[in-house]
Amino acid sequence: METATVHLLEIKATMLTKPSLYTSIPIAVEKHDLPGKAFSEAFTKDIGISKGLENFALGEMLVLSQALGNIFLGETFSAFICVHNDSNQIAKDIVIKTDLQTSSQRLTLLSATINEPVPKLDPSESIEQVIQHEVKELGMHLLVCAVSYTSPKGEKMFFRKLFKFNVIKPLDVKTKFYPEENEMYLEAQVQNITKVPLTMESVKFEPSLHYTSEDLNDLTSPFHVGKSFLLNPNDTYQYLYRIRTKYSSTMQERVKSPSSAVGKLDIVWRSAMGEKGRLQTSQLQKAPFTVPELNLKITKLPDAICVEKKFEMTCTLQNTSERKFDCQLLMTKSKDGGIVWCGTSGKRLGILTPGTSIGLQLQFLPLATGLQTIGGIKILDSITSKTYSFDDIAKIFVYASLQSPFPT
Repeated sequence: METATVHLLEIKATMLTKPSLYTSIPIAVEKHDLPGKAFSEAFTKDIGISKGLENFALGEMLVLSQALGNIFLGETFSAFICVHNDSNQIAKDIVIKTDLQTSSQRLTLLSATINEPVPKLDPSESIEQVIQHEVKELGMHLLVCAVSYTSPKGEKMFFRKLFKFNVIKPLDVKTKFYPEENEMYLEAQVQNITKVPLTMESVKFEPSLHYTSEDLNDLTSPFHVGKSFLLNPNDTYQYLYRIRTKYSSTMQERVKSPSSAVGKLDIVWRSAMGEKGRLQTSQLQKAPFTVPELNLKITKLPDAICVEKKFEMTCTLQNTSERKFDCQLLMTKSKDGGIVWCGTSGKRLGILTPGTSIGLQLQFLPLATGLQTIGGIKILDSITSKTYSFDDIAKIFVYASLQSPFPT
């Protein structure tokens, strides 16, 4: 018949976190109800309730965490490990080992104070140590605390205890590249997906070796990336960066085939009680930029126009290929239908040799108010019978009144 092993020592683990404000559940009753004022008097006598604010859930006291809970990715996991001798005998040669097991690896966490066996532990005494680790993986984590010691009878004893905590994602980061001929733009959307406000300290873009970056965020805005600001739950803030390819220091020319790894975002925030967190994205990869054979550039376009008032757009059609085009202008309806073109479709533009360009003056009529998209322009090459479409080439604001909403 097997008997359970009774150990002399006991181990406990508690996450070291900032305290949270004490909350209560107030119960309000009418005067004619049976409890009468009993609940109100009980709340008034509660030392954790804010005086004069008995019907509010928020109290004046701070509460320490009693167990391992959730932690945000990028924060530092700190735990207090305590091995206590709750028997009346002396334990000898105590060795404490703490491992952190994730879904992909197992890490040994070393204490800053205890690295060697403790010769003995008297009754009612404790061994205490603090471990820290910056969490870099999502999902459930397992803290494995193992203790080995020698009993008064000289027996080698061993036991371990497991503590679970979950690492959750605090921020959702979405990125999008807008490539141009000699540069590109990076748009980053950072969303707070937690249930508590986060104080954003910095959101910086760190370019890779072949690139330089320029922060295009508003320097005068209180939400500037260099200043701290509050990001409420489910709120999203956008950042914009201009990225250029570096020039070679020896050849003084542009690097012809730079790496597709452009750089990474470095985000630093603090949670409600000041806990600091940091996230770094993986290397952002740009899509290969191919120069179109025909390039349409806008040279003149009004910012806003009154509805049902015809306006003109001036643009340039450039041949960037090594062959000639016999161009024909085709005008079709845009996708949203808010703007229609005025003129004759099928107009022949003539021969466009390599490296040359031709100016176009196109007229449109806005039929709907709001931010409208200009598109539906097609160029037909009569030599190859290939059609080049230009959709969503520009946006214009269409207002209803005869007076422009923009100051002159």
